[in-house]
Amino acid sequence: MAVKRGKSRILQEVHETASDLHRLGFIDKRKMRKYDVLCLEPVHEYDAEKVRALRERLHLSQAVLASVLNTSVSTVRKWEVGDKKPSGPSQKLLDLIERKGLEAVL
Repeated sequence: MAVKRGKSRILQEVHETASDLHRLGFIDKRKMRKYDVLCLEPVHEYDAEKVRALRERLHLSQAVLASVLNTSVSTVRKWEVGDKKPSGPSQKLLDLIERKGLEAVL
């Protein structure tokens, strides 16, 4: 399973320090968002097998998964046969569904 970037202990400490500074008023919201982006959990890449396994584990049809992800049924079908791979926003939603459950995106 490929990962775009890992969340290191250093990044965790940086984010915790930045959060404390933000809470105390030393870092504004805009700067804090930059730290949030830097320290986000990694998003896993989804291949055909992983998309199909997630959909089946959730007992969803391709049509329902397509609706949840705001994409077409043919796109989900192409992901599952390996003709295409989910793009960035779709990967992020799939990762969110896998980590937090379907309710997180509904």
